[in-house]
Amino acid sequence: MGRFVSYLMLSSVKFLSSVFYRYDITWLNTNKRNVDWDNIRLIVFLNHTSLYEPIFIRVAPNRFLWRISRNLVVPGADITMNRPVVGRFFKFLLPGLVSITRKKDFSWRYFLEKISPKSIVAILPEGRMKRKDGLDKYGKPMTVRGGIADILEGLDHGKALFVYSGGLHHVQAPGEKLPKLFKKVKVNLELLPISSYKQSLVDSPLCNFKRNLMEDLNKRLKTLIPKE
Repeated sequence: MGRFVSYLMLSSVKFLSSVFYRYDITWLNTNKRNVDWDNIRLIVFLNHTSLYEPIFIRVAPNRFLWRISRNLVVPGADITMNRPVVGRFFKFLLPGLVSITRKKDFSWRYFLEKISPKSIVAILPEGRMKRKDGLDKYGKPMTVRGGIADILEGLDHGKALFVYSGGLHHVQAPGEKLPKLFKKVKVNLELLPISSYKQSLVDSPLCNFKRNLMEDLNKRLKTLIPKE
């Protein structure tokens, strides 16, 4: 039953998003007609700016929504998940969402244990949300954190989908309760084989997989998100 509820909600979000927003979607390294949706195992979402980011579901075909309704595993901040309305919504939308404390503790280990060979893992590697001033809520610069390395180390096949958000502060910024409608949503997308992407990080002169990964993702965060 949980899978059907999730799929219906995902489909509804996709439909409503297509009605109320205009999309500027750019595939950086493939034609949108040739996207290998069936072999995606990892979704890396960069430039986290809003709780309304589920509207990016608009870019995915329905068959992929059906897959993630059952197989998606994604970490979610306990602060968000404990909210009475927002937390409940996300739990219905994404049954595989695992509450974590944002620390490398038991909750992170529990999340990693939930990843199976059939899982599709999604992560927002910055680990917090960007405010309108370009910083996090503590006034610190937005950079990628190292938890994604633990995920990638356990994945050896399939594709990684990189989702570069153009930002949603014009739709709903942190602290705002209601979204603004009829705005343009920009997103760049890139699909890479996991095995070759990991190998490119191992072959780097630094010879430090985690450090190389973080440097690469921080570079992508700065250069591949759509321009406003």
